[in-house]
Amino acid sequence: MDEVKIIEVKQSVFEDNSKNAEFLRERLKQEKTFLLNLMSSPGSGKTTLLLALAKALKGKLKMAVMEADIDSAVDAQTLLDAGVDSIQIHTGGMCHLDADMTRQGLEKIGFDSDLVVLENVGNLVCPAEFDTGASLNMTILSVPEGHDKPLKYPLMYETCGLLVITKIDVMPYFDFDAKKVVEYAKKRNPEIEILFVSAKTGEGIDNLADLLIEKVKKWTN
Repeated sequence: MDEVKIIEVKQSVFEDNSKNAEFLRERLKQEKTFLLNLMSSPGSGKTTLLLALAKALKGKLKMAVMEADIDSAVDAQTLLDAGVDSIQIHTGGMCHLDADMTRQGLEKIGFDSDLVVLENVGNLVCPAEFDTGASLNMTILSVPEGHDKPLKYPLMYETCGLLVITKIDVMPYFDFDAKKVVEYAKKRNPEIEILFVSAKTGEGIDNLADLLIEKVKKWTN
């Protein structure tokens, strides 16, 4: 009896994606465009945070947003209505974006912005597995989700250089330990930067904006 041939498709997919991601990063460098890959679970407040960030960056950086969802254009429309250049990317049922899908989105929205934010599909697993070619990976953790997320979803925090804790205005109403979330995140990634913000009250938003301005300047120089 002939033996069944097994093809390791997953490995091939990751290898091809890694090459595409490196090509895209080089192009972003040449175009002097900073790509921020924003990841989190659904309902963490990604779009709300981006609206607050757009206000803080107005007149300082030209910002555009690529919204990725399995379906609908709700978030992209919300940003457009607020005056933020935005397009919608439908993933065709996939729970993440890869480098080639990201490239297609960038070619649509253009490379003339200083900062392009890719709001990835709401998911703490799949998006962390695929390199999009971004200049920086950032993840959001909202207070209602709990401080133990870095322990449950290690890859997300290992692959992100920036963690933003959102909805800190409701911290008194939840069993959320700020010291523990920092400890757990640093356990996964000792180099990760951590900021605490509230899009509702504005607390910490300027700090986030200043940090991104600094990173964009370093990337484009």
